[in-house]
Amino acid sequence: MEFAQILKELRKEKNLTYEQLAKNLGFSIAIIGYWETGKRDPSGKAIKALAKYFKVSADYLLGLEDEYGNEL
Repeated sequence: MEFAQILKELRKEKNLTYEQLAKNLGFSIAIIGYWETGKRDPSGKAIKALAKYFKVSADYLLGLEDEYGNEL
């Protein structure tokens, strides 16, 4: 799975809108939309913030491992 899909699923699991997620993380609504549509890739700082917020690993966000930490 790609980052955009993973982010969208995580956001929906927490019942968050783009606006709520953006506000909670300190990013713009537009950038959340760009990430979820795959128009832009997040920076390392953004990946770190998202991983911490959703309590997942950066590797999970990047599609390198599953939610249990198993390498894909």
